[in-house]
Formats: sequence, C-alpha cells, structure tokens
Amino acid sequence: VFFYDWPYYSQHISEIFKVWHGGLASHGAAVGIIISVWLFSKYVSHKPTLWALDRVVIVVALSGLFIRTGNLMNSEIIGIPTDVPWAFIFTRVDAIPRHPVQLYEAIMYTFIFIFLNHSFWKKNADKKIGWLFGWFLILVFGGRFILEYFKNSQGGFESSLGLFTTGQWLSIPFTIAGFYFVWKANINYSRMIETSNKA
Repeated sequence: VFFYDWPYYSQHISEIFKVWHGGLASHGAAVGIIISVWLFSKYVSHKPTLWALDRVVIVVALSGLFIRTGNLMNSEIIGIPTDVPWAFIFTRVDAIPRHPVQLYEAIMYTFIFIFLNHSFWKKNADKKIGWLFGWFLILVFGGRFILEYFKNSQGGFESSLGLFTTGQWLSIPFTIAGFYFVWKANINYSRMIETSNKA
C-alpha cells in the first residue's frame, strides 16, 4: 500500500482492506509477524519476544517455499526475460521466456529452513536468543535483495530513487537488523558462558 502503489491507494482507501484483490508484500508480512509474535509473547506466553521469534521463523521459512510455489502456479512475480535453458514461459502473461524467479526463491527458502532447523536442533542455537531470528532476516532479505535483479519490476518508488528496486530498498533495513541481532545474540551468549564459568 505505502511503498508499491500509494498514489492509487491514497485515492481508493477502501481497497486497502480488500485483501482478496491482492496479496501482502513479504516485507509487510515480516512486520505483521513480528507484531503478532510480540503480542503473543506479551499477553499469552510471557516469554521474551526474541525467544518466540527464533522458533517462529523456522516455520515461516518453510511457508515461504509454499507461497512462492503458489506464485509460480499463478504466474505472479515473474522474472525478467532470459535465454537460459530452464526459462519458463508464463502464457498468462506473454510468450517471452523468463527467469522462474519464484522457483529460485522457493529453493532459497528451502535451504534457509534446513539451516535454521538444523541450527536449532543440532547446534543449540536456541541458547542464543535472537540468533536464529537474525540469520532469518539476513538470509531471507539478503537473498531477496539479490533475486530482485532477476524479477520484473513490481513498481513502487524505484524510479525516483534509481539505484535499487523498491524490494531491494525495503530489504536493506531488514538485512542490517539481522546482522545486529546475530551480533547481539553472540555477545549475550558469550557473557552468559563467562558468568556460568565464574560461578
């Protein structure tokens, strides 16, 4: 609404609430998930928000696989034209071979899910509060930043800012936040180990 097509929605406010006329951008979904988990942590589980986010993002990564598979089947978020052997022709759109960027993202989400799940169960990453959440942000939005180069323009404010697409601009703060959470989790974990060793 605000980043991709505000000129339209500012004149058609009621359309904002008609979710059946369009989906939710993944950046908006991330904000929605974080707010939901914060509310759940505060009023239901009474555990730290980062503790809950570390667990939720594992499943969110897997859901990304299914979302992008759905986008592929619906000929949504199509790639730029290409002559690679694995190019797809989205007949609902045109007859031009394009990057199956939805498939690229689906594969990316699969590997992120495997990494996060393995880290949680086999590497004791659950002891580092915020570490899994941080890596989720880095991998998802860092990956999104790269894959935007293979996507057809989705509009937004990219034309006015030039250098990057709207999706890339929106991915930058999430990626930076991810590095912060990983760094903070490592610092806190090291302090916890030092304290337990002294005790």
